[in-house]
Amino acid sequence: MKSRFNRYAWPYALWATVIIVLPLIVIVVFSFRKNGTFTLEGYRMFFTPLYLKVLLKSLELALKATLICLILGYPIALLISREDGKSKNTLMLLLMLPMWINFLLKTYAWRPILGNTGLLNSLLELSGLEKIQFLYTEGAVLLGMVYNFIPFMILPILSVLDKMDHKLIEAARDLGADNRTVFLKVVLPLSLPGIISGISLVFMPSVSTFIIPIILGGGQDMMIGNLIERQFLKVGNWNFGSSISVILMLVILSTMILLSLFDREKREES
Repeated sequence: MKSRFNRYAWPYALWATVIIVLPLIVIVVFSFRKNGTFTLEGYRMFFTPLYLKVLLKSLELALKATLICLILGYPIALLISREDGKSKNTLMLLLMLPMWINFLLKTYAWRPILGNTGLLNSLLELSGLEKIQFLYTEGAVLLGMVYNFIPFMILPILSVLDKMDHKLIEAARDLGADNRTVFLKVVLPLSLPGIISGISLVFMPSVSTFIIPIILGGGQDMMIGNLIERQFLKVGNWNFGSSISVILMLVILSTMILLSLFDREKREES
């Protein structure tokens, strides 16, 4: 059995090496080399107030987007988990439907809604109110992040809620717990693994996204993803772009480790 597993594991190992490991090695090598010589110039350049401010801004927006996705996504996951049959299938279809549409198209679709002559401002004009600058603002960027990434928050929470042993909830009610106590003492703690997975899945693409700030933010606020894209495609400084990429990977990896430790601690407590 062991030899069969190893034989079937080889294609995946080869795929992971070519698709994941080799590009990472190339990025790390480029981050330490410039004009054929070893250098730490890219890392030194990054740790200056100008670029640290870009990193902090990206982390701030990613945290805001993750928090909004959690606040909006958890009740939706709870609602879907309590349905069954056709209604549950319909809600799942509505949740999955936007994920079948191209990411760029979904983001561009907000421009005619948020624009100066868009749907929202047209409604404001019809109501006799002044126009509001929706597009090219931080709020528009947050909206784009939440809209695109909220399914990644809902699905892991929903998966955990669906597998939850409802006998525990019934036992809590039999012992006199009200709805609020049941949620805070039983449902919420048991759904923490799904919450942590959702936070991971939303935070990672949010902190590294570059296309949403360009389309909905007008590129006014430079984010870490835009900085990396600019170094590779416009400036041509692959050493600096690779250095930023390595730093971003380390930030994300550190966040994932902290979340994993928190999850393990909560599992041991429960």
